[in-house]
Amino acid sequence: MSLDMSSFGSAIASARKKKGWSQKELAARIVKEEDHAAITPQYLNDIEHNRRSPTSTYLVKQFARVLDIDADVLFAVIGMLPEKERKLVSRSTPDAVGEAFIAFRKKLGG
Repeated sequence: MSLDMSSFGSAIASARKKKGWSQKELAARIVKEEDHAAITPQYLNDIEHNRRSPTSTYLVKQFARVLDIDADVLFAVIGMLPEKERKLVSRSTPDAVGEAFIAFRKKLGG
């Protein structure tokens, strides 16, 4: 079973199903940064049905770690740059950033 990368929610749902976990089982493994409490199954259901997106890079990294997915893949699917790349962008020129995205699109065949 390959990972459905059409959306963040689809990627999470397909990775969860590949592991044979219920939403309740996965939700219990994902903790929030602010209070280290597990997310609710309803919040996970909303993510999987693309009604909500994770609000922090911490949650994206949690999903990646628990589901054995490269975090960069999840950041790409959600359309979010990881923190280290955001720092690189902030120190770069607009032209350099544009060139980097052109190279990125070429690499992926777009």
